[in-house]
Amino acid sequence: MQINDRVKQILVLGGLIVGLLTGGCGSQQAAPQPALPEVAVVTVSREEVVLTTELPGRISAYSVAEIRPQVNGIIQERLFNEGSDVKAGTILYQIDPAPYQAAYKNAVAALARSEANLPPIRLKAERFRELIGRKAISQQDFDNADAALKQAEADIESSKAAVESARINLGYTRITAPISGRIGISNVTIGALATAYQASAFATIQQLDPIYVDVTQSSANLLQLKRNISAGRIKGNGSDQARVRLLLEDGTPYPMEGTLKFSEVTVDPSTGSFILRMVFPNPKHILLPGMYVRAVVQEGKVERAILIPQQGVSRDAKGNPVVLIVDGSGKVEQRMITVDRAIGDKWLVIEGLNPGNRLIVEGSQKVRPGASVKAVSWDAGRKDSPVEKARDAKTRGRGDTEKPRLDPQKKTQPAAN
Repeated sequence: MQINDRVKQILVLGGLIVGLLTGGCGSQQAAPQPALPEVAVVTVSREEVVLTTELPGRISAYSVAEIRPQVNGIIQERLFNEGSDVKAGTILYQIDPAPYQAAYKNAVAALARSEANLPPIRLKAERFRELIGRKAISQQDFDNADAALKQAEADIESSKAAVESARINLGYTRITAPISGRIGISNVTIGALATAYQASAFATIQQLDPIYVDVTQSSANLLQLKRNISAGRIKGNGSDQARVRLLLEDGTPYPMEGTLKFSEVTVDPSTGSFILRMVFPNPKHILLPGMYVRAVVQEGKVERAILIPQQGVSRDAKGNPVVLIVDGSGKVEQRMITVDRAIGDKWLVIEGLNPGNRLIVEGSQKVRPGASVKAVSWDAGRKDSPVEKARDAKTRGRGDTEKPRLDPQKKTQPAAN
């Protein structure tokens, strides 16, 4: 009987222990589920985009005139300041006019002598004309008088031409500006010898307002543009297509718009490009010949374009652009896309995305296709974005390990022993 009582006590004690264990396990809380990774997304939409092409180019003067002498002589004066603006007709150089003045006076005197010889010869010819009618003189005498009259008249015309030539040469001693513009340095000084139509120019005048911009356009890009327009992806701008903006060497925009003048009809076989010439107003002479610029030419516009941030696009092993989107069930999906060009900090997408798709812009490094994620709206530069959070955490972690720097101006003196 004692054995049976002991067995009962053991069974009761075991039941109590099992009950206590069961109650303790039931009172514990369930293990928390892991939090879903957070990604920042943008909702894809369509918008109207004006397409532009940025082309390198050089500035060239609207017109250029090289100043050369047309007569020989010694330069007596230079009548302009180098680097100044001159008007057409302004006297630039004065060549010694003395020999040309003498030649002009000589020609005038020869003309006067020829004119003085004409009246008696004309009267003689008229008298002989009357006499020949009455058979009072021979035919030979009349012919001689008539020939003398014609020769005297020809001498007068020759003298007039000589006077005009002398006058022109005298005028050439005053070298004037053929066009209005800015004149450069003078390559000759007072006392230098001028040779008519010499190879080296005295100076050069360049018209700077308006001014030309010559840029190079790839023929392949032109063919692609025509294909896009014919396919309906791009709509031509009509008259707006001729508008051109300019970026200076330092990247600042030129404040005035230009117009497309013409395009070269021949493609350079060595470069596969052709020249586009544009005209820009230049009243303040900011643009100078030889300056490097970039012209922004309007090609057309896409009325229903899809633009996505560049940071949301990655490349696969073959270099093809891919993106990650969040589908309706909150899972990550990979998409292959086709892009046309970069516009600012965005890609222009041709195929692969539709309006309403949620594109992952931040946090794509910690997710994979098929994984469930928590999508939040993306705002560039916001403090609570996943990238900003990771950057702040890294900064805080680095700041905890760094030692504070001492101010070099606050140096402690060694303690006295």
